[in-house]
Amino acid sequence: MSLTNYLEGKRALVTGGASGIGLACARVLAERGARVTVADRPEAPGLETVASEGFTTWEIDLLDVTPLETARLEFDILVNNAGIQNVAPIEDFDPLMYRNMIRLMLEVPFLLTKACLPYMYSVGFGRVINISSIHGLKASPFKAAYVSAKHGLEGLSKVIALEGGPHGVTSNCINPGYVRTPLVEKQIADQAKVHSIPESEVIETILLQKNAIKRLVEPHEVAAMVAWLASPDAAMVTGSSHTIDGGWTA
Repeated sequence: MSLTNYLEGKRALVTGGASGIGLACARVLAERGARVTVADRPEAPGLETVASEGFTTWEIDLLDVTPLETARLEFDILVNNAGIQNVAPIEDFDPLMYRNMIRLMLEVPFLLTKACLPYMYSVGFGRVINISSIHGLKASPFKAAYVSAKHGLEGLSKVIALEGGPHGVTSNCINPGYVRTPLVEKQIADQAKVHSIPESEVIETILLQKNAIKRLVEPHEVAAMVAWLASPDAAMVTGSSHTIDGGWTA
């Protein structure tokens, strides 16, 4: 095994993998030798690109959790990445949107992990990598559902680490600041509306206000952390949260 193909023979599942962080993760895991399955909505932009690059695609609406409740999946690496965002004051926050966000970003990672653990335990190896957020550690106004879901994901990840440790399974969170993705680009208009400022001011005055490094995180920077957490070098790294935030939390 070389330094570049240390995931040879491993199978990886990346949710929300048709674009943004998920696509970057799929690509870097494949570069390291893994056979990657990308899960995303049937209508997700980018699925054709993913298929053309040789990834296996799993077209699934993850908000329909019923099939996941009894699923059994054989993956060595699970990257829980799928997410959505909604920006609104609590008094205006749509309850259905709140429930859907909690379902997608907290319940679905639980169900997918539950589905993967029996196989991981049987082979004595597993990597559960949760794409959390700075909002898994800190709060911001107007993001009640997102902050709630990501804080919950942090706790879930730690429980997985404690239960999985004796079986060779690690579980960690990655906590990026604002990443240059379609999800963040959509937020710019939403943030401009709730803060009553022009969209041109949102990145500097809202998104990067607390950053020491004044730029967005790039998807490949998050993917590089995923690749490391999946590597043999990270075998003793579990139950932890890894910030990629340009100094926000400092």
